[in-house]
Amino acid sequence: MAGGRRAVAASSLAAGLLTGTVALYMALVAFGNITDFDTNRAFVQHVLAMDTTFKDPDLMWRAITSHPLQDAAYIAIIAWETAAAAVLVVATALWALRRDRARRLATLGLLMVLLLFGAGFLAIGGEWFAMWQSKDWNGLDAATRNVLLAGIALLVVQLSPAAGRSATD
Repeated sequence: MAGGRRAVAASSLAAGLLTGTVALYMALVAFGNITDFDTNRAFVQHVLAMDTTFKDPDLMWRAITSHPLQDAAYIAIIAWETAAAAVLVVATALWALRRDRARRLATLGLLMVLLLFGAGFLAIGGEWFAMWQSKDWNGLDAATRNVLLAGIALLVVQLSPAAGRSATD
């Protein structure tokens, strides 16, 4: 039984540490976007305007050139990043406190990250707005790294026993 408890503790520790890593990363991303608003604002504006793509007339109708709409999209991204970071910080604390809700909250936060970078950046930015065509404003590599990090963390969280349970529960 002691070996089983150690395995449970180790997998919970791994889940908590990975959740905390993604929480820290997302908090720093959100903080950077808030305190250095204009840097990634330019990225969002160029991706949505599709001004550095091949400018295929069959795709350019998708472009969003309205600065207020671009800013609204960027603010929504920052709000989502901030919310995901907050959820993941709380989930990390719950893992540390060995609470049963840790897995559920970690799952929610990690899914938020996967939706942002998978659906938002890879699918919508990459395909709908043809970000893959841009040499200057292409965030697909960064989005892929984020999906990979959150995806691995989610797998570990799902494979770990709930934080408050032991091998004998």
